[in-house]
Amino acid sequence: MTHEETADSTAAEAVRRERFGKLPERIRLEDTLEERPATVPDPAKDTYNPDEWLVRNCL
Repeated sequence: MTHEETADSTAAEAVRRERFGKLPERIRLEDTLEERPATVPDPAKDTYNPDEWLVRNCL
């Protein structure tokens, strides 16, 4: 190898080491999750009243 080839490979190694020489920062699990409801809440869904059913059908 000539002196130029050694200098080029050393420079390339330095660039490679700068780019890939360390691991990326750790990402917390809380930062990777997104929580949102699967469906739009239905206001009529929770209106069932067992006492009302009893009054309508048994009295």
